Amino acid sequence: MKHAKKPSAAPRQSVVIVDDEKSYAELMAQMIADNLDCAVHAFTRPMEALSGLARVRAGVVVTDYSMPQMNGIEFIQRASRIAPRAAFIMISGDDLDPLAEELARLKRLKVRLRKPFGWRPLADAIVEVWPEGVAPGFREAGPAPADAPGSHAGPINPLP
Repeated sequence: MKHAKKPSAAPRQSVVIVDDEKSYAELMAQMIADNLDCAVHAFTRPMEALSGLARVRAGVVVTDYSMPQMNGIEFIQRASRIAPRAAFIMISGDDLDPLAEELARLKRLKVRLRKPFGWRPLADAIVEVWPEGVAPGFREAGPAPADAPGSHAGPINPLP
């Protein structure tokens, strides 16, 4: 008697964070990985993030507006072609209201957040805009210590 092979589950979608400020990208990635049940990939260079998008299954991409190489609008335009189902969140310490018309033309841009913000508004926005399938849940009492049995802190892709 042959056993039917179970179809393997599709890999879960992940969060991608793009911010040229390394300490800010690391902090956001760690806070999201500690509090949401999903993988997080952080990048400090937009061009590397674009090539990384081809390797990860991005559900939500969080991008800064002011970056070298390209701004957040250009990044979203290019990244949308690589990850057409991903939702985007733009973050900035600058007032982006003067760019409202241009931002409104970005169909995949779902939320704008003004820096500084805590992890919870970002996590709430990620869950709210999750594109398809089951959005990641919040971890119960925060992250388990790395050496604790059953530890399940989400993976973070090392920064380039």
